[in-house]
Amino acid sequence: MSAGAQVSTKWPQHSMDRPQPPVVDPGPFKGSAPPPADAIVLFDGKSLDAWRSADSANRPARWKVADGHMEVVAGTGSIATKQAFGDVQLHIEWRAPTPPKGESQERGNSGVFLMGMYEIQVLDSYQNRTYADGSAAAVYGQFPPLVNASRPPGEWQTYDIVFHRPRFNSAGLVAKPARFTVFHNGVLVQDDVELSGPTANKARPPYHKHPDALPLSLQDHGDPVRFRNIWIRKLE
Repeated sequence: MSAGAQVSTKWPQHSMDRPQPPVVDPGPFKGSAPPPADAIVLFDGKSLDAWRSADSANRPARWKVADGHMEVVAGTGSIATKQAFGDVQLHIEWRAPTPPKGESQERGNSGVFLMGMYEIQVLDSYQNRTYADGSAAAVYGQFPPLVNASRPPGEWQTYDIVFHRPRFNSAGLVAKPARFTVFHNGVLVQDDVELSGPTANKARPPYHKHPDALPLSLQDHGDPVRFRNIWIRKLE
């Protein structure tokens, strides 16, 4: 078993009483860096050719592409990569809508789902109080970020994610849990944390044996969140 941090049982899931992550100003966005030579570019600002509808392998992704970004189109559904992945390094840039609308979970909500089931939350957490384990860069419902490194809505933000998939033994039981390390705008916010199972709203589902590689997905939560410069490196 690895030595990563484990899910705390001190606080109920989604508790509003749980302390808020301390705010850290990450500084201004300094521009997109080009992907490494061995990266697979999932979105280059021009097309959704690497993506499909998350609920059907035969249905194209229906989000909007304009001005070098993709934008969630409410009601069209989440999107998933056509390619499957296991252990990865992922870079993704995103921007919450401006002017901001709503509060808590209704403001700039989306999500990055590794293997379609392990979520790093996307949310406008700039001066927007919500439950700590559902704020920006949270491992949703399991780990709040160490700090809130959010930029204001309308500014580009980055996630750099290292994900290690769970390992299952021959009996289908977990030999090693899934793990996340996450940098939000260059600030460490998840430090090799061990997941209790797939992430979920108001639930802690157990692990179930699944393939070693599955698509990455991005969530349609009804808000016009934008994404760009998405690339991934296989680590296995």
